[in-house]
Amino acid sequence: MAEKTYKVISDTGIQARPAAQLVNLASQFEADISLKYNSKTVNLKSIMGVMSLAIGKGSEIIITAKGSGEQEALQKIDYFITNEIAE
Repeated sequence: MAEKTYKVISDTGIQARPAAQLVNLASQFEADISLKYNSKTVNLKSIMGVMSLAIGKGSEIIITAKGSGEQEALQKIDYFITNEIAE
């Protein structure tokens, strides 16, 4: 299992466009990929799950990948997140 924590710095947080991009990216991998915010964990391949969290600026999120290709998945997701929405 691979895991990484981020702090959201985007003024809009993780709303429609970045959420859709994250879901599309995560869906390219076989690994189970989840996003944890506060005490809730959702499947990162589910747009409804991600949007239901209403993640705003300054929030801390954790991305976890488990299974086949987890390292590659987390690496590509990390690249997107650090360049688009978080640090």
